[in-house]
Amino acid sequence: MSSVIRKAVTRRSSEALIALLSSVAFTIIGALLIAALYFGREIFVPLALAILLSFVLAPVVGLLQRIRVPRGLAVVGVVVLAFIAIFGLGSLVAQQLTQLAGDLPRYEATMREKIKSVRGAAASSGTLERAADMLQELSKELDKPKDAKSIKDGVGAPTIAPVKPVPVEVRQPDPGALESIRALIAPLLHPLATTGIIIIFVIFILLQREDLRNRLIRLAGSHDLQRTTAALDDAASRLSRLLLIQLLLNSAFGLIIGVGLSFIGVPSAILWGVLAGVLRFVPYIGAVISAAFPLALAAAVDPSWSMLLWTLALFVVVEPIVGHVIEPMVYGQSTGLSPVAIVASATFWTALWGPIGLVLATPLTVCLVVLGRHIERLEFLDVIFGDKPALSPAEMFYQRMLAGDPTEAAEKAEAFLKEKSLSAYFDEVAIKGLQLAQIDAKRGALDYTRMSKIRDAVDEFASDLSDQVDFEPEVTAHTKDSEAAAAVESISDIAVANLPALQKQDLEPNWQGECPVLCVAARTPLDEAAARLFGQLANAHGLAARIKPAEALSTANIFRLETAGVALVCLSYLDVSSPAHMRYAVQRLRRKLPNAAIMIGCWAEDFDSESLEALRATAKADIAAGSLREAIATCHAMASQQETIPNQGTPLAIGAIR
Repeated sequence: MSSVIRKAVTRRSSEALIALLSSVAFTIIGALLIAALYFGREIFVPLALAILLSFVLAPVVGLLQRIRVPRGLAVVGVVVLAFIAIFGLGSLVAQQLTQLAGDLPRYEATMREKIKSVRGAAASSGTLERAADMLQELSKELDKPKDAKSIKDGVGAPTIAPVKPVPVEVRQPDPGALESIRALIAPLLHPLATTGIIIIFVIFILLQREDLRNRLIRLAGSHDLQRTTAALDDAASRLSRLLLIQLLLNSAFGLIIGVGLSFIGVPSAILWGVLAGVLRFVPYIGAVISAAFPLALAAAVDPSWSMLLWTLALFVVVEPIVGHVIEPMVYGQSTGLSPVAIVASATFWTALWGPIGLVLATPLTVCLVVLGRHIERLEFLDVIFGDKPALSPAEMFYQRMLAGDPTEAAEKAEAFLKEKSLSAYFDEVAIKGLQLAQIDAKRGALDYTRMSKIRDAVDEFASDLSDQVDFEPEVTAHTKDSEAAAAVESISDIAVANLPALQKQDLEPNWQGECPVLCVAARTPLDEAAARLFGQLANAHGLAARIKPAEALSTANIFRLETAGVALVCLSYLDVSSPAHMRYAVQRLRRKLPNAAIMIGCWAEDFDSESLEALRATAKADIAAGSLREAIATCHAMASQQETIPNQGTPLAIGAIR
């Protein structure tokens, strides 16, 4: 026995050591990668720019190839035209900067006058002016050198004049022709070399696009070539379209700003338009930063305040229209990044590569997220940076019930109910969340106390939604809540019949009792939570329901069960692994309620009609339902004298209904 214990301890120690070594290795690799990105930025920055440019230019190259232009000619032609446009824009910006630098001294006087006017408006009594004069005199006294003169106390004290230093002038010899050429060319070498590297990278990436894709397939996993190839092609097309649209949109924004500033009269309007277009690649703060420079210049140029106000109005009007009206229409809901990821990536890339990293942060992170959504081994990138919820809707429901937070779950459910019915939410989110809880309970991870806590949370959650109707709504606008949208997307398009709420006079005579539906938990508090959801739906359809815990099925308690007016009993099961328990429970209920229909609610996953029929026959029940929607449809049909029970896409087995 001791040897078995020693082996178990040794195995657990080995597993812990392997996990620790894996974590250490991952940390070391991450640190080495970050160090390589930082110290190798002279290479990685041009490479990143080339990759992004290749994504932007790839659709244009593809268009030329479709009209029979040879690939090499199309690539070289597109790259040359793109860099001619970039160089032309750069020379225009340089010209504007030179002109602005020459004009700045002329604006100094205007700025001084405005500062004085602001001071006068702020303190008309002259208090600020007197304080400023006093501080200026004090500063002069403190700045006097100690050896400027020596003064003795008393009247007529002699003074010693300081000795004036002899000025010395150092003259450099006139530089030769070679030195002048070197001084002229040296500042241009680095940007020219960087531009040359970018051009070469872009050309080779566009020419070798398929070869690079195949190599990435090999790295990502070649076990499923069809899926990986389709995923990478889709990712490349999405990235190309996204970055091209972003470039066009930001260029249009810069053009509008430049033209507007030109009409207003702000100097170097082209420069500020280009700056606005470039900085708009920086989310949230890019447009604000680009507005600061023309606002300061407008305040310096115009003696009045009209130019400043018009410039401010231009940015205040244009940026919200582009950001909140045009962008959602061309991008869809978003670029696919979470706000936290945008801020974190901007901080990370700025720390690594400086200002160019700030501009490239969002496009680079978008590339990583798209790859993470299409390549299984890179899925963690989508989890970290993507805007989709990290957990599935069912997992989030389960987590909230565990945490005792039913209010937030009800809030998300209300956002979901703008597009789908209440029964769809209960079936596809709440019941699946309870199925996850049942799995944990089956493997011993949930004790009775925690299951009771989940049951109480579900009870409060259902009470918060007690005023909701179970009806498929007409969708006028999609929900903006990301979690609710993910839940809507996860539901298959099943044709659901909108069943009206039944009135008492429309019910069968045996269904007109005070509580015609009795929901009984089969074994655990989780079954009781599922029964609570079924009871909530029954109440929403005009069929009053009572919920009883699993203890009501015991031999001692079942004969004390109140059964007056009960037309149907629903046994709620999340674990259907014990048909014998079902059979005995049905027998007890049959003896107590001989005239009521008995339904088994099998809320477990992956149940087809054959399995349900087998369970129904084994348990000798009247009905077996595999979903809440089917169970409610059955009750609705039985209570309203319908001849057939509508099938809504999930399994339902019906025996001889008593």
